Amino acid sequence: MKYYLIAGEASGDLHASNLMKALLRHDAEAEFRFFGGDMMRAVGGILVRHYKELAYMGFVQVALHARTILENMSLCKKDIVSWNPDVVILVDYPGFNLKIAKHIHAKTTIPVFYYIPPKIWAWKTWRIKAIRRDVKEIFSILPFEVPFYDSHGYKIRYVGNPCLDAVDEYLANSVSREEFLGANALQDKPILALLAGSRKQEIRSNLPRMLEAAKETQGCQIVIAGAPGIDASFYDEFLPPLPNEGSVSPDVHIVFNQTYPLLQHARAALVTSGTATLETAILRVPQVVCYHISCGKIVSFLRRILLKVRFISLVNLIADKEIVTELVADKMTVGNIRKELSKIWFDTEERNIMLADYDSLLKTLGNPGVSERAAKQIVGLLHG
Repeated sequence: MKYYLIAGEASGDLHASNLMKALLRHDAEAEFRFFGGDMMRAVGGILVRHYKELAYMGFVQVALHARTILENMSLCKKDIVSWNPDVVILVDYPGFNLKIAKHIHAKTTIPVFYYIPPKIWAWKTWRIKAIRRDVKEIFSILPFEVPFYDSHGYKIRYVGNPCLDAVDEYLANSVSREEFLGANALQDKPILALLAGSRKQEIRSNLPRMLEAAKETQGCQIVIAGAPGIDASFYDEFLPPLPNEGSVSPDVHIVFNQTYPLLQHARAALVTSGTATLETAILRVPQVVCYHISCGKIVSFLRRILLKVRFISLVNLIADKEIVTELVADKMTVGNIRKELSKIWFDTEERNIMLADYDSLLKTLGNPGVSERAAKQIVGLLHG
């Protein structure tokens, strides 16, 4: 069968590539054509556009690149119709993908499946009308999405969370603490991991405050997880001067492409919202969620009005309670970070409760094998 996939950013590339591998195991004659990235290309098939030509975030960036976005969208629509696949599989990236779904539903009989659907439960709930009209099947990775969509008259399929697969695959071939420390010239002392975001603006907003709060943590070495696609030199302005330059420097390091080993061997972490909060929980690292936004008081006010959910971290959303503290907008101050970090850095009751809640969260998420389950259902539906 012929599968056309669309992923618009790095995480989508990862999850789509794993889905493609699983589809090949269930359909030996599978052909792929896609908008995606290097990980999807490594599986095989035709890469039509790389996600780096699609990933524009924020009003200004979108406005500046409007012509390119429209050209890519037009190309995608024409390419799908021309290739005439057996199915179009959309992976997250709703701003682009929902427009593609509308076109394919209106102009063809090709079924549209959505893997990792839009987070309309948080905001833009009105998108449910378009989804019901244009998307034939949804494969969800968040358990609470099932009752949400059900309340809107749409039956979806929960297949589990792909972070389970990613972490499980890593742990099967994980590195020891000694290997990790040695490979990165780290000391044998507790690690405080800083995951400050994947985009430059996120890093600029979060990392300085994280570092300022972290340097007061007793007996730690601070290790920053460098974001993929961000040059190491970008971080130079945030790092303290080296001790041999005459300054007292906290023990700060940065590693790239080693987020899972870093978390595995960390005692605690400061993490921006997003998938990273869930990965940190799966690896059982106590964390504080930190997300600074300019005009914090205004944003906090608007958040209460516009957002339909109580939390921003996947950990708390899935648990439907506050497992990890969220310091967002005007709540993210150096003082608040230090206060919350002190509660989980030492052997405290708060730390033990968080770890126990992580165990309950893992039971809710289910077992690894997410891509396999999704692929089996997709192939079964197409043959059925």
